[in-house]
Amino acid sequence: MLLSTFPAAESLMPLIQLAQSEDLGAPPDDVTSRLMFAEGKEGVATLVQKEVGVCCGLRLVGLICHAYDPRLRVEQIPGFHEEILEGRFNEARTMPLLRIRGPMRSLLSAERVILNFLQRLSGVATATNRFVRRVEGTQAKILDTRKTIPGFRLLDKYAVRAGGGHNHRMGLYDGLLVKDNHLAPLPVTEIAPFLRGLVSAARREAPSRLVEVEVDRLDQLAEVFKVPGIDVVLLDNMDCPAMEQAVAMRAKLADHPPQLEASGGVTLETVRSIAQTGVERISVGAITHSARALDLGLDLEVAD
Repeated sequence: MLLSTFPAAESLMPLIQLAQSEDLGAPPDDVTSRLMFAEGKEGVATLVQKEVGVCCGLRLVGLICHAYDPRLRVEQIPGFHEEILEGRFNEARTMPLLRIRGPMRSLLSAERVILNFLQRLSGVATATNRFVRRVEGTQAKILDTRKTIPGFRLLDKYAVRAGGGHNHRMGLYDGLLVKDNHLAPLPVTEIAPFLRGLVSAARREAPSRLVEVEVDRLDQLAEVFKVPGIDVVLLDNMDCPAMEQAVAMRAKLADHPPQLEASGGVTLETVRSIAQTGVERISVGAITHSARALDLGLDLEVAD
């Protein structure tokens, strides 16, 4: 189940508390809500998806509500359960997602932060889903990158999974990716000897760690293919004919050939052609760094 992979609450609380403190200030105060509503006034808010797309981040609502006021209660709407809605592509223009009951002051104070989180994550999930649907019927998977908002990486990468995509490495610490800037000082003829030593050291240190090498020319690729133990070769900003050549070159390798990953210049208009070259992986920075927020709303009413 998708929600079983949702980030642990303790890893998210610092980010929620940061959002809360920058909105409420110190000492915390929502001037408008405090002056307009008596302390005991109760309300109910309905979270509504107002645009076609993928809903993502519902589990955050309870965490945010608890941070603002433990008296805020999240309720499932009959027929609209969190497990069903999370990661679901909704074609309706308006869909209720859940309700929140509790003090009006707290509901109003938490409103913007709830929407900021969920609109962002639903936007990432929706953007990812659009790419995933474009490559249906091919062997290519859509992957994210490290182009995420600071502090949001765990959530952004969860949203990618909610949209049907896959995660690349989480950060610099959990995967070895030799990029063009790492290889820039080396002549082409020295790439293979250098990588043999690097891959050997990496495998001694952590045998199961991902080892990936980026190239932007086919002559570099030929040298990389001489080195055993590389999991993935990233084809940076290559056009489709060049990627087709790369796939053909890879087909000649006998034992454990690496997967090929396309990156750079990937758009909704180009992604299917890229997938049809035969690469297994397509990394798309835009699904996180340029995702448009999905339109969600929190409709509030004073409780009877």
